[in-house]
Amino acid sequence: MQPRKSHGNNSTGPFELKTQRLGPLPIVNHFLQALGIEEIFQKHVPAADPRATLSHAKALGVLLRSVIVEREPIYRQQETVAAFHPGAYGLSRDQHHLVGDDRIGRALDELFESDRASMLSRIMLAAATGFHLHMDEVHNDTTSIRFCGQYRTSARGRAKGQHQLPWITYGYSKDHRPDLKQLMLCLTTTSDGGVPVQFRCLDGNTNDADTHIQTWDTLRALAGRPDFLYVADSKLCTRDNMDHIDRNGGKFVTVMPRSRLEDAEFRKWIQTNEPQWEKVWDRPNPRRRGGPRDRWYVFVAALPSREAWPVTWVYSTLLAMRQEHTRREHIAAATDKLADLRTVLGRRKSRIRKANEVDARVEKILQHHRVSRYLSVRRVVRLEHTFRQTQRGRPGPETSYKRKTRRQWDLQWELNNEAIEYDRKTDGMYPLLTNDRSLRPSAVLEAHKGQPSIEKRFEQTKTVHEIAPVFLKKPQRIEALFTLYFIGLLVQSLIERQLRRSMVEKGIDQLPLYPEERRCTHPTADQILRLFSHVQCHTLLEDGRTVQYFMTNLTDLQKKVLSLLGVDPEIFQQII
Repeated sequence: MQPRKSHGNNSTGPFELKTQRLGPLPIVNHFLQALGIEEIFQKHVPAADPRATLSHAKALGVLLRSVIVEREPIYRQQETVAAFHPGAYGLSRDQHHLVGDDRIGRALDELFESDRASMLSRIMLAAATGFHLHMDEVHNDTTSIRFCGQYRTSARGRAKGQHQLPWITYGYSKDHRPDLKQLMLCLTTTSDGGVPVQFRCLDGNTNDADTHIQTWDTLRALAGRPDFLYVADSKLCTRDNMDHIDRNGGKFVTVMPRSRLEDAEFRKWIQTNEPQWEKVWDRPNPRRRGGPRDRWYVFVAALPSREAWPVTWVYSTLLAMRQEHTRREHIAAATDKLADLRTVLGRRKSRIRKANEVDARVEKILQHHRVSRYLSVRRVVRLEHTFRQTQRGRPGPETSYKRKTRRQWDLQWELNNEAIEYDRKTDGMYPLLTNDRSLRPSAVLEAHKGQPSIEKRFEQTKTVHEIAPVFLKKPQRIEALFTLYFIGLLVQSLIERQLRRSMVEKGIDQLPLYPEERRCTHPTADQILRLFSHVQCHTLLEDGRTVQYFMTNLTDLQKKVLSLLGVDPEIFQQII
């Protein structure tokens, strides 16, 4: 008798074919095992009640795998796990129904109360030793995670056990949503593959400048030495931050803000002088085929900073063209707005009648388009005279008239060509500051240009991992959830790094990982995991008794990717 195929748990006759997903979870489990995640969870988040049928470590492991692969909210974890083979989530056959939102919520509570700093240090130590991460250069930045809904503002400074709850409140929104409350995520990655090595959850109104000292101290303890290169944006460029790093033997590279005197001095000097630029890169246009080439130059200013550190000026040809184009657009937009305002002022029933109201409208336009230096606007008064007869009747030689004068505001503006020419000479230029005098100017630029790699991690967190919206109300559970997101981002970064390094070692330029098997030169973890999303295992049952296990045959491309990752294809069979 031939068995009839069926889907899921449906059966026809004595035979039943049970299909369950494996997806890319065996690969994820391989990297989780290399990091020792489950053992670390069991040590730092032990089950408070020994009678619990599902430990905190198991519940957190389920949510972590979902963050990496499925990105489903907590209240849908049980039905998500039910579609997979329980072993793929690290569960036994009788444990998948125990994964409820309440069970995972209590595990998050315990994770928040645990010594998360020590736990993350152990994970990073395992990553550094197991995957040979280099901590010679790290990049730091922050981003905001917005929240929808009502969150109590009175939670500021409130303690939960031995930890302080994060304050979900209004702040400078990097998502351009100032109407929503937020939390800040502080992330540090290595230059070696952009692997996250440090994470902090901060209040929503935290100033970026106040985060660097504690972050650097944590990294020094993690690396076991202070002489790594710390790269950050202009918020690092404060006396307290730089002096703390320099006094303790650290090195840094940062962008010098426009508010510094050294910036204004160089921009004035360059009006009558020509720097001896050193070319660093000359490469094709990264955005437009056949467009202007992307050229980068560096120049060390004759005068050091006020701290006696070298100031390296950077010049980009594409950035210069973009800034000039942006300035022209802003001037054109501002003049259009001023023309519209003049039309409104010229109406007979205009509601803008007071001089201070006119000045406020003009200032708002100039500030919004950032053209106060380039447009000189004058408010002028035009007098409009009307005449009426003092008496009724046909007008004649003896008729007397009464004049009525109406004041009407008008605007006149002109371009400040001197200011435009002044700024045009420094288009595409910005200064970098470092306390490491041994770094060549080109090395300073290369360190700074590695900063966008951390922006890519933020982009993956918000798009691929879908960190927002957060379907949680308790701040302690939110911070614990963000900890799992950090670990998930770490795992994905290691997968991505491992594949790219293997491609370089074996001379492979491209892999057909894009849709329709289009070639991909820099595979991301999301593309790698998506390649295995349809892998399934099948169980053939006869009268409820298991007859045979078998799984989807792996394609040649899947086997090749597994080989590059250093993963044995048998891990799929071992789960079932």
